[in-house]
Parts: sequence; C-alpha cells; structure tokens
Amino acid sequence: MTEKKYGAKAVEEAKLEPWDNPSPERDYAIEISFPEFTCLCPRSGYPDFATIKINYVPDKKVVELKSLKLYLNSFRDRAVSHEAVTNLIFDDLKAALAPRKLEVVGDFNVRGNVKTVIRVAL
Repeated sequence: MTEKKYGAKAVEEAKLEPWDNPSPERDYAIEISFPEFTCLCPRSGYPDFATIKINYVPDKKVVELKSLKLYLNSFRDRAVSHEAVTNLIFDDLKAALAPRKLEVVGDFNVRGNVKTVIRVAL
C-alpha cells in the first residue's frame, strides 16, 4: 500500500481556520476567487468544475487563506450538487467567521450545454 502524500493528508484533514481581524472597527470587503474548484456530480460521478467566489465583510474574524484552499480542495472527490456545495461553503464560512456580510458564488462551467451559477448571500 502506498503512503499518502503530505498534500493528500492536508486536504483530508482540512478545517477552516479563523484568524483575528486586524481592523474589526472598520467595514472593509474581502474578495476571494478560487478558479480551480472541483467536485463530483452526485448522479453521474463526472467531475464538475467551477470558480468559487467569496465576498465578505469580516467582523471579529477573517479566514486564513491556506486553510480555505485546503477546505475547498476537500470537495474534489465528493459527490455533491452545485446547489448543495455552494450552500455548504456558505454555511461553514458563516459558522466559522460570523461575518457582517457574506456572499458565496458557485460559477460552474458549462456541462451538457447547461451553465449554472449559484449565489448565496447574507
């Protein structure tokens, strides 16, 4: 049996890591784009590709970016619908950060001549 590589272990153990906001007294926007998101179609098992866009105004916490990258990569082998995964990312960020504002957009690539964009906002 081949031992898992360190990257695979890191993705498997991924958890969102909140950090203290360095300027909690101020409203400011953080925009994050993750253009290489993948998950699996729950019906066919084929890969789905998307750009995940996260826009938020932090309160007391911000998300550490490496933890976010590993967390988003943890979906690559999971069978989950576009709607479910976008809502799950939103829920997990909301729970971890309790931001003042939050929007998560799942902009999924065309597959079968259908383009899907899922937008969840607080």
